[in-house]
Amino acid sequence: MDMNFIDELSRRLAGALPPGLHALAQDAEKNFHAVLRAQFEKLDLVTRDEFDAQARVLARSRAKLEELERKIAELEQRLP
Repeated sequence: MDMNFIDELSRRLAGALPPGLHALAQDAEKNFHAVLRAQFEKLDLVTRDEFDAQARVLARSRAKLEELERKIAELEQRLP
């Protein structure tokens, strides 16, 4: 999970506190950060870069599989 995203979200949540609670903003931001990080880790999320890398690997694997299937079909046609 992107830590910058969690940091920014924590700051925004702390900033949304009513004016009388701004003295607690730093503590609240730390608590928001800890809670958000723990919850996002439970979701087992991946970054866009990781997702895109795996999509490229899958596309290459699919192309290779299709090529092997084509070769097998050609070989099977040669059998009596």
